[in-house]
Amino acid sequence: MTPSPPDHSPLRDLPADNADTPPTPPEETPPSNKSALTVLNLPMSDPRVRPLLDELALEYDTRYGNLFGKGAAAEELNRYPAEEFAAPGGALLIVRENGESVAGGAFRRHGTNTAEFKRIWTHSAHRRRGLARFVLAELEALAARRGYRRVYLTTGPRQPEAKHLYLNTGYEAQFDLSADPESIGPLAFTKDLPTETPR
Repeated sequence: MTPSPPDHSPLRDLPADNADTPPTPPEETPPSNKSALTVLNLPMSDPRVRPLLDELALEYDTRYGNLFGKGAAAEELNRYPAEEFAAPGGALLIVRENGESVAGGAFRRHGTNTAEFKRIWTHSAHRRRGLARFVLAELEALAARRGYRRVYLTTGPRQPEAKHLYLNTGYEAQFDLSADPESIGPLAFTKDLPTETPR
């Protein structure tokens, strides 16, 4: 199977609010040059994806190492075959700025009309800029263009900033928000996507 060529998505202005922290974020620093942002649709094997995978592994081990054990991060990151994140059923988007991968995310088929979002990430040096919200919007738009009508995703119980991001961008919690997150395990969210109208 030959990988699809990179898909350059149209860029939109980054939102003014902070997608990577709870609702009362500190003042944000916008990208120094918005025109330097590029969104690429890449295969998992592309070297520009490596920073996403490396930092996710470190993040998962740091937050969950004592909960799930050593090696659990690598197991989670390798749980799904790379082909599941390739067109037509999937995608992996990387946001690049000045030659550096600064954010990204992916989706895979979770049912006939449902995309499962995975690997939503912002580089640790580029957080508090609205990049996670930007990635979500890019993933949602591409999933809708691919015919998906709904998004399903999960985040871990020790990632409150991710929980707030999803709640603040229209996702519905599929769990009791008043419960201790660690008593739930993975926190599931869903969102209906707007229907694409033919042009």
